[in-house]
Amino acid sequence: MDMSKYREMFLSETREHLAVMARRLVDLEKAPDDREVIDTLFREAHSVKGMAASMGYQRMAGLAHALEDLLDGFRGDGEVPATAIDRLLAGCDLLEGLLEDIAAERPERSIDAFLQNTAGEEEIPLAEAIPAGEEIEVLELEPVAETIPLELTVEIADHAPAPAARALLVLRELERFGELLEQWPSQEELFKGGVVRHLRVRLESSCERSEIEAALLAMSDLAGVRWGEDSEDDGLPRRRREDSERTVRIRTELLDRFINLTGELMTTRSMLQSAQTRRSWQDLGEGLDQLSLLVNNLHHKVLEVRMMPVSSITGRLPRLVRDLARKTGKQVDLQIHGDEVELDRAILEELADPLVHLLRNAVDHGIEGEGVIAVRAWRERDLVLVEVADNGRGIDPRQIRDKALAKGLINAAQARAMGDRDLLGLICLPGFSTADQVTETSGRGVGMDVVKAAVENLGGVLDILSAPGEGTRMLLKLPVSVAIIQILLVACAGQTVALPITRVHRTLEVSREQLQSSGRQLVLPLDDEIIPLLSLRKLLKLPNRPFAGSVPLVITELRGRRVGLVVDRLVGQSQVFVKSLSFPLDHLPGVTGASVLGDGQVVFLIDPQGLLDAVNPVAGRAA
Repeated sequence: MDMSKYREMFLSETREHLAVMARRLVDLEKAPDDREVIDTLFREAHSVKGMAASMGYQRMAGLAHALEDLLDGFRGDGEVPATAIDRLLAGCDLLEGLLEDIAAERPERSIDAFLQNTAGEEEIPLAEAIPAGEEIEVLELEPVAETIPLELTVEIADHAPAPAARALLVLRELERFGELLEQWPSQEELFKGGVVRHLRVRLESSCERSEIEAALLAMSDLAGVRWGEDSEDDGLPRRRREDSERTVRIRTELLDRFINLTGELMTTRSMLQSAQTRRSWQDLGEGLDQLSLLVNNLHHKVLEVRMMPVSSITGRLPRLVRDLARKTGKQVDLQIHGDEVELDRAILEELADPLVHLLRNAVDHGIEGEGVIAVRAWRERDLVLVEVADNGRGIDPRQIRDKALAKGLINAAQARAMGDRDLLGLICLPGFSTADQVTETSGRGVGMDVVKAAVENLGGVLDILSAPGEGTRMLLKLPVSVAIIQILLVACAGQTVALPITRVHRTLEVSREQLQSSGRQLVLPLDDEIIPLLSLRKLLKLPNRPFAGSVPLVITELRGRRVGLVVDRLVGQSQVFVKSLSFPLDHLPGVTGASVLGDGQVVFLIDPQGLLDAVNPVAGRAA
């Protein structure tokens, strides 16, 4: 029987089972005699064994069977010892590695070393083994580390001055962790120089991924590390191929609703065609109203298919924090709240890596000895907010200011004009953190430029709240969906651009007399707050013009502070389908996508924060 058609379903369901196992193993470490947790782990291992065996993946089935046997021994009574929990965690890691092999369509890695270590040796009576009166010397045995093939892609930062040289340094660093099997581009091509943005490597190593990744991310001019994403002979990146082949599970009830909607759409089409033939404008209008209702209904149902709970990416976080805490010798309690909140699948997939970055930083640079890290998610109107908070040392804005001045990232005038939130935002600048800051408060900036870029690429906002001794809150404000969104259209220098409505606090028109000056900065007193104004023309590098009559404003939020964008005209709102941009438009700063309006006009979706970062205006300069 051909089982290949069930492969994607197998991969998806097995990932879910392994995520549950990883999470419950961390729970077991806290309560090693919890019968419910042990039974859950036994059932999950049994499920993985059965699915793998039915698909013909014998090594995975054999390993799951070994874990099942190990757990079965503790189901009756007694608590699970720490050594057994470590063994179960290692087995779970190996199962994940086998699943990666299957997903990448390569041979499954060996499990022999694990099975040999799991199997007990023949027992020897103590009286026979040790002669009477002889002293016993206790030796610590080092387990033989199993080498496994790893595949990774290292992304070289766009701003790297010599990307080929940086790639060669990455190869030298990777050689410390094992044997390089192959890489692309080759070393010969790298020695020729040129522009290199991605370095793909196959490495045989006994080291953990987290150890290798930490060493690479400590290097400068690197944008990120991805695992298990190789390229096959067709030159098409695996991630892109997998995106096109990815499947989702849909409730039968939802499928029935899609069928009914399709039938209603066909009926409405016939109604419109009949009204057009009879030139009945009343029937045509009624048909268009019905069509609008059906399209909106279809939109909500399609979004429902794409929605997934936040728990789909938080399942691996307890294990991650547990391992990081053990390595750093800290006691960290991870609390997760609101993981039933749903987000667009595309957003969740891009959110996983930023969450890992934030948790690494919280453990490494926030928590001192012992503390709590909380991951919370909740819904506010059309936004989902995800917060990573710790009760650690906090961040001192003054230290950030001093470091930024020393590195020449800001000048004295800018430093005087910047509030605490503005200063905290500086940790997201590429190159802000350096090796000597690892143990300093401002060392939290490691990888924060990557987090900020990922959040803003999703149309979201990263807000940083902290004070010395009061912990740190990293707040991610994200749209529920990135496909179909509500936008605000504004005119600027004869062009129409769009802003996500989730980024708009309010719109208004004021007279020129209502504006005030603070130094060279135009401001607007509004709601007991002084709102600085920025010209959208200036951000878009378009010709400026003096104000004539009323001044249209869009109140938005930049770096956690409300600001007013001065535009030429407020056009209106619309619901649109956002299309991602391809090269070279995808490198335009502050432009996150494009859409086609009903009249055929193409508009760009802009991110004010991205535009502001691109022009980097001096704080205090007039809008």
